[in-house]
Amino acid sequence: MNEAGRGILAAHQIAALAEAGAVLREAPFAAGQIQPASLDLRLGKRAWRMRASFLPGRARTVGDCISHIALHEIDLTQGAVLETETVYLAELEESLALPGDIAAATNPKSSTGRIDVFTRVIADRAREFDMIEAGYRGPLFAEISPRTFPVLARRGSRLSQIRFRNGHARLDDAGHHALHAREKLVTSAEPSISGGVAVSVDLAGFDASGLIGYRAKRHTGLIDVDKVAARDPLDFWEPIAATKRRDLVLDPGEFYILASKEAVRVPPDHAAEMTPFDPLVGEFRVHYAGFFDPGFGAAEAGGAGARAVLEVRSHDVPFILEDGQIVGRLLYERMSEPPRVLYGAGLSSNYQAQGLKLSKHFRL
Repeated sequence: MNEAGRGILAAHQIAALAEAGAVLREAPFAAGQIQPASLDLRLGKRAWRMRASFLPGRARTVGDCISHIALHEIDLTQGAVLETETVYLAELEESLALPGDIAAATNPKSSTGRIDVFTRVIADRAREFDMIEAGYRGPLFAEISPRTFPVLARRGSRLSQIRFRNGHARLDDAGHHALHAREKLVTSAEPSISGGVAVSVDLAGFDASGLIGYRAKRHTGLIDVDKVAARDPLDFWEPIAATKRRDLVLDPGEFYILASKEAVRVPPDHAAEMTPFDPLVGEFRVHYAGFFDPGFGAAEAGGAGARAVLEVRSHDVPFILEDGQIVGRLLYERMSEPPRVLYGAGLSSNYQAQGLKLSKHFRL
């Protein structure tokens, strides 16, 4: 690729990368596995219950660490229940043999984050989670820790996604200003742009019902991560109504689904990522699943802007959110080439034109 082709690889480039042997897999790609700017990663045959989370560091492979950190091995071919507050490690079907100019980054899929399953990818000799160095050759593993709901997963379940990038193409503040002037990235009249485009929380209510979000219940039933519209949301979620003060106290350890006040747009020649936690705006984490594909909320893909659904967890102390408060920032990055099919345009995209929406596992 030349200088002009630097950026996030599109679906057709990911397919070509795989055909060239840079993405190895034990089984052919499943339908819909390649998304406009990412590839879903599938769980493999084995997982392990771990004593603790870990990083291998420069001197070790993940396999070296499994030998002394794992408690026992789990067969995923028939499916297995992953319990809350427990750390698991699963091998992935996909492995990599990247060329020297291609790096990668991973993130939970939207549906994974919305059921509070904390997952991140580990590579051999890695010193960081979710970051794959250019030229990496080796296996990939997913660390999985359900935080609120026990889940049923199996070989082939897709909890994580990977993006491939050629060089650095993330926009600086001037680039974000210019792109917003051209495309209107968010519906704010005058958005705050500093280290990304600010996104705020809507606590005023979305309709006459006054609904502003959901708080997860404890001690619920099981969620099968591969079944769509299989669960009654009221068995798992407590609806939250707007108050006169238009605020919400986040209780430590509780998990919330909220939504942005702004509608968001990602133009076809860019991808975006939301920062998962900004210590400058409060002691909470927002948005586990940070990837936004080209076409999200865009008119070119049949959208008219879409809210960003926020997966929110407070940390050590109660924290008061107020309507319109900034809770995160969107970072935009150029695509190497625009994808041939955009998010929401003829794809199995569950969240195009979304408002406040739970994960695909729950009935409307």
